[in-house]
Order: sequence, then C-alpha cells, then structure tokens
Amino acid sequence: MSPVTPDQPRRPAAGVRADARRDDARPAGTRRTDDGRRTDDARRKDARREDARREDARREHDRPGGRPASGGRVPAPRRPESGRGRAPLVVAAGVAAGWAALTSYLPVALVLALAQISEDAGSVAGALRAGLSGWLLGHGVPLQTTAGPLGLVPLLLSGLAFWRLTRAGVHTSRAMGARGGRSPRQALTAAVAVGLGYGLFGALAAVLVSTDDLRVSPVRAGVTHAVFGALAALVGALRTTGVAGLLAERAPAALRDGVRTGLVAGLLLLGAGAGAAGLAVATGGGDAADMISAYRTGVAGQAGITLVSLAYAPNATIWSTAYLLGPGFAVGAGTAVRTSEVSVGALPAVPLLAGLPSGPVDGFGAALLAVPVLAGMAAGWLLARRLLRDADERAVPDWAALLGPAALAGPVVGLLAGLAAAASGGPLGGGRLAEIGPVPWQVAAVSTAVVTVGALLGAAAARVLARPAPRA
Repeated sequence: MSPVTPDQPRRPAAGVRADARRDDARPAGTRRTDDGRRTDDARRKDARREDARREDARREHDRPGGRPASGGRVPAPRRPESGRGRAPLVVAAGVAAGWAALTSYLPVALVLALAQISEDAGSVAGALRAGLSGWLLGHGVPLQTTAGPLGLVPLLLSGLAFWRLTRAGVHTSRAMGARGGRSPRQALTAAVAVGLGYGLFGALAAVLVSTDDLRVSPVRAGVTHAVFGALAALVGALRTTGVAGLLAERAPAALRDGVRTGLVAGLLLLGAGAGAAGLAVATGGGDAADMISAYRTGVAGQAGITLVSLAYAPNATIWSTAYLLGPGFAVGAGTAVRTSEVSVGALPAVPLLAGLPSGPVDGFGAALLAVPVLAGMAAGWLLARRLLRDADERAVPDWAALLGPAALAGPVVGLLAGLAAAASGGPLGGGRLAEIGPVPWQVAAVSTAVVTVGALLGAAAARVLARPAPRA
C-alpha cells in the first residue's frame, strides 16, 4: 500500500508538465480558452518555420552553381567556399593562364594570316609564327629585327590580353575556394600563380619565334608576361575575393572621392583625345585610303592592314590627348607635333599617320587648348553635385571636404596619363623612327596641373551656384 494517506496531497507523477497542473487548478472554461490560444500560437510558429524553410530553399535555388545557402534566414557575409570541388592551384592557374593566352593570340594570328595566306605569300606555319610575334609585342616584349628594334605596342591587343587575364584571376580564385573570403593572401596567391603560368607561355613563345632574322629574349619575354599576367589577374582576384570592397570600405572618404573624380577626369580627357583623333583621320580619309590601296595585297590583305591600324587606335588616342594637353608627341627623332609646332620629315605609309596636322593651330583651333581644363572642371562639378546631393537637407559640405578630393584628382590623372604615355610609345626600327610617342613625364606634369586647376574651379563653382535640393 502507498504510504501516502488520503489527507496528504499527492505529488505529481513524473513527466507531467507544470502547465498541466496549473490547468487542473483552473476552471474548465479557462483551460479551454488557454488551450485554444496555445494551439493558435503553435500554428503561427509552424507557419513561420514553413516560410523560413521555403526562403532557404529559394536561396539555395538562386545561388550560383547550386551551392547551399549559409543556413540563416538573415543573409550573412559570404564565407569561403567549401573544399569540395576545388581544383589544385597549379592546375587551375595553368588552365586559366593557357586559355587567356590562347584567346588573346588567336585574333592576332587571324589578322596577320589574312595578308600572308590569301596571297600565297606565306605558309600556315609562317602565319602562326607571325601571330606569336605580334602577341609578344602586344605585351610589351621588344622584337629585335634586322631593321632595328620593334617596340611600338598595339594597345588594343594589350587591352584584350589584360581583360582575359582578369578573368583568369577570377576563375583561379573560385577554383581555390577563395570567393568572398576577403583574404588578401588568397588573392595574391591566385594572381602570382596565374602570372607564373603566363610567364612560361611567354618564354615558350619567344623560343618558338626566334630565328636568324628575328630574335626575342626568352628571359625578357617570361618576366614581362609574368608581371603583366600577375597584375591583371590580381584585379580579378581582388574583386572575386571581396578584398577590393574591403579596401574601399577602409579607405578615407576624401581618398575615395578624389580617385573617383580623377578617373572621371581621365576618361573625359581620353574621350576628347579620341574625338580629335577620329576627326583628324576622317579629314584625311582620302590619304589613308590611298595608302591602303598602295599595298596591293588584295582585299584580304588590305583588310588585315586596316585591322592592324585599328590595333594602334588606342595609341593614337593617347597621342591626341598629349597634343591637346600641350606637350604633343614625336613621330621620329627630331620631330614634334604640338599645337604650337609641327615639324615632321618623311613618314612611313601608315594609314594611322594620315591624320597628322599640317601646321600649328590658329584662330578657332586655339580653343582646343581649353578642352583639358573643361574636362577637369566637369569632373569637379560632378564631384560637388554628388556631395551636395548626399548632404543633409540645407547642409552644404565645407570647403575642405570639397576641395580636398578635387585637388587629389589632378595627381591621379597625372599618374594615369604618364603611364599611358609611356605605354603608347616605342621604336619602329632603328634610325629616325627609334623615337615615337609622347614624353611621359611631360604629359604627367601638365595633366596634373591642368586637371587640378580645372577640378578646383568646377567644384568651387558648383558649391557657390548650386544648392542642395530639399528632401521629401
């Protein structure tokens, strides 16, 4: 028998909830009401859980590559990818570098083969070897010929190779599981791996094209391609890993605004230079057509010559920009093409040179000198308008926050313009054609001064004349 007497309260059995005991002590109507409320709460919780499961399933379906979501209903920062499906770094970098080399080489081989194969002026092997020579030249590797060094880089090909290598950096970063990891070490590792693989392809190409009449240093080609490939791949790796966004977040606001304003001013300058170069070539279009027809290589050969001229169109754009800035450029030793002076001698029959000015500018042509200043003013005006738009209602940014980024835009443009001028020039053999292109330090100094003054004037004018629009 149980030791508990009828007068003593029984203890609740094990497993009976405290809520049930409280319900026993309540009236029957109250218990039914509480039970209904708890049932409704449970249904709402189940509905929320079902909605969360559906949202997670939708995220897994929308996520690129079918990778599982992070598991939380609130989006979390992207984490490094799991180790499943990763490729070895050597394999990933080698394949990415090889594909970038192939996709940038094939257009060159096709263009140079038009003139040789169509007129039976060469074999397939000769066309492929000529394509390798042009591919090396597009990366800045000089070619030693019997007529002298050939080092005038076709910048359109350089841009194509740079873009393909940035994609190689993207693919290598993804293959090693570094996407979204925000790890500078992983980004640098991917870039160096791609650069080393690309350098091997450059050294191999130099060995294949070297003959008695054409010599290319394999060491020079390997080092140049390795540096070129690593820098281009680093751009793609920084974006893929998220390091670029991390650096932008940590940079001071004045630095970000100054770099952005400098890029805008630089693009406006290049646009003005491209417009001036296109107008000059269009004006001398008859001479250019006569030069192309004088080659007598047939339709395919003339098409190839035209495409080669287009490959040097970015070079002509930079030269035209240097012409607008004032320093100008040279088309041979002892020559000068500036707004104040044009002194050239006998020139090769190149269609791109048909648009050279015949003399110094005068009259309305002197208005060209104001184009760089106007580009800087436009960039400074856009900077001020953006800062005014982002400011609080009826709040105007102080002068330091406005003029600091505007003054920084000048050095940014100067650095970019100097590098572009250095890349756009080079020799076209020995003798008087050994000096072609602008002087880099002159272009850098003038563009820095002009854009700085223009950006300051434009930003100051926008702050004085404009008012921030009231927010609704």
